[in-house]
Amino acid sequence: MKSLRWIVPLALGATALGVPAAHAAPRKECPRLDSGLSWYGDNRAKLQQFLCAGHRGRVALFDWDNTVVKNDVGDATTYWLLRNDKVLQPARQDWRTTSRFLTGEAAAALKAACGTSVRPGRPLPTSTDTACADEILSVYGSAKTTGGAAAFAGWNHRRTEPSYAWAAQLLAGHTPGEVRRFAAAARAENLKAPVDAVQTVGSHQVTGWVRYYDQQRDLIRKLRRAGLDVWIVSASAQPVVQVWARGAGVRPDHVIGIENTRRAGRLTARLTGCGGDPDAITYIDGKRCAVNRRVLGVPERRAYEQAPAWRRQAFAAGDSDTDVTFVSDATDLRLVLNRNKAELMCRGYFNADGKWLVNPMFLQPKGRKSTRYPCSTTAYTAPDGTPGPVRENGRIVPDQADTVFSP
Repeated sequence: MKSLRWIVPLALGATALGVPAAHAAPRKECPRLDSGLSWYGDNRAKLQQFLCAGHRGRVALFDWDNTVVKNDVGDATTYWLLRNDKVLQPARQDWRTTSRFLTGEAAAALKAACGTSVRPGRPLPTSTDTACADEILSVYGSAKTTGGAAAFAGWNHRRTEPSYAWAAQLLAGHTPGEVRRFAAAARAENLKAPVDAVQTVGSHQVTGWVRYYDQQRDLIRKLRRAGLDVWIVSASAQPVVQVWARGAGVRPDHVIGIENTRRAGRLTARLTGCGGDPDAITYIDGKRCAVNRRVLGVPERRAYEQAPAWRRQAFAAGDSDTDVTFVSDATDLRLVLNRNKAELMCRGYFNADGKWLVNPMFLQPKGRKSTRYPCSTTAYTAPDGTPGPVRENGRIVPDQADTVFSP
């Protein structure tokens, strides 16, 4: 990012007089949310109030998968790669070169399943080699080998999710343009497929459809009309989300996702990292780091710290514990789609400052969770993976009932 300093630049939250935009006077006119699109309870009214509150020049952030769209575009693209022979044999035919967190058991299982007859850098025949496709799908989808061994070990659980990272790392050897074409082909298939469609990958039936949420596309459009700077921050591969984000009116240069380094114009299996951590991706605290660096201009050495309130995003939306840190950082309004993800729902329902909105998913919403979220005991995941209590301002959050759902 060019010429960003740890002072208030005009484009990132200040008026022409140097007054933070959060304190600007409300405009007399503001864009109206589409009255024909359904929201839960009084959420539309609260979102409308936010749109009319004079946040011009402030930042609004959205997660992507299951927040702006139903289902996962990273999944959709990975399935397309496997069905179309686009995963390349790794360097030295050694699967450990794809991820430093891959276990020896997983590397051995992948090598046994996918073989050594294909030269490094050449396509693996996963459209016809069921064993190879199944092993890759198992490592990606369940973080286990088909034999049940753990596929990854040794990562920081609040900065990365190695299976998410691996989906991006499997793109190694392709150019960004090629990846965007793959994503566009997967997008076309998944939008055309009927709701609840499945597709065959290896010997498995997997999800075969994706839909944009009309409510979120409308909200993004109205936020932009109200003068907010709208960004996507996703734990899917950046070129993939860039293709999809255009359909929601978000430019590619306003999409942050998992980003591979490049060599001679092609993606490598190494990632760009964040805040001095080469393994960090856009995941939990890694999302804060990416937002701080890419959007807010926070120095690298401070990128994991919460930025001052006058600097931070005014609005954020997410659906998963993946999103909990950057959504919590929003100063004025936080929208949560209820997918029963424990830490995020604990914070959303506890609603310590009255700025959280919880909404059921707009398509195929989940029913009510039958038990309380274990906020006081195990809903928080520590960097080493240990479960613990969720805390707000030093207080342990009490267990929360699931109250926002569709019957």
